[in-house]
Parts: sequence; structure tokens; C-alpha cells
Amino acid sequence: MATKQEVREYLAYWFQLGKKVIMGNGEASILPLSVLNGDRYSEEFEECWQKIISPESGDCYLEGTHETIAELLTPAWDMLPCGRCNMPVAARNVGMPPLLCPCNDLPNWPNTELPAPREPIKTQDQLKKIRDRLIDNIA
Repeated sequence: MATKQEVREYLAYWFQLGKKVIMGNGEASILPLSVLNGDRYSEEFEECWQKIISPESGDCYLEGTHETIAELLTPAWDMLPCGRCNMPVAARNVGMPPLLCPCNDLPNWPNTELPAPREPIKTQDQLKKIRDRLIDNIA
């Protein structure tokens, strides 16, 4: 079952590649200009997330997919890595998987020469992990 946090991260990853969320049953789209702000998601992303999960927004879905965000928040869905690009994709936990990954219509993707989309990074935590690996390699 995909958690609310996993669906939120799924959208954050795809927003970083320029994918929009179609809202209001196809009447509008939303794409935050910035997704990350240091060790957290940007305020703009958080505002988009609140709009997306609001019942007043109608059906919302990631561009290039058919599953609504509301459907992804039900127990019938999991978030798994794409076999082609390793980005998170929605998959039914029972039944047939989606036919296409949202990366299907992105030209030149996957591109290993560019930084991959990511979650916010807590710098101090990352530095501690690097320090620990260096200490382990010395011993």
C-alpha cells in the first residue's frame, strides 16, 4: 500500500523532471518552479501538494498517467521503481501493472549524465554517513 508520504515523494520526483499534475478533471495543470529547499520540500511544492489532495480540486493525476492521486492513496496501489529509469511509478498491488512509466514521453530520459531527481537532503546527516564510511574504511 502506498503511503501518503510515498505519493508525495512520487510527485516531487516527477515534478523535478517537469511533469505536471493535471487538475480539475483536465481543466488546469500545476507544476511548482522549485521542489526542494535545502533539507525540505519548498513552500511552493507544499502548496501544490495541498491543492492536489484537496477534494475541491476534482480528479488530479500525473501527466502521462491515468491513475488519479486519490486512487494512489488507496490500499490498491504501491510505489515501485521503474524498470527502465528507476524513478518511482504507481503499480497495483493486485492485477496488471500500468502499461507505461511516466518517463515514456520524456525525450533523452533516463540520462545518467544529469543529477537524478531526489528527496530533500539533511546535510549534517549526509556528512555523518560519509564520515562513518571513511572511518570504516580506515579500520
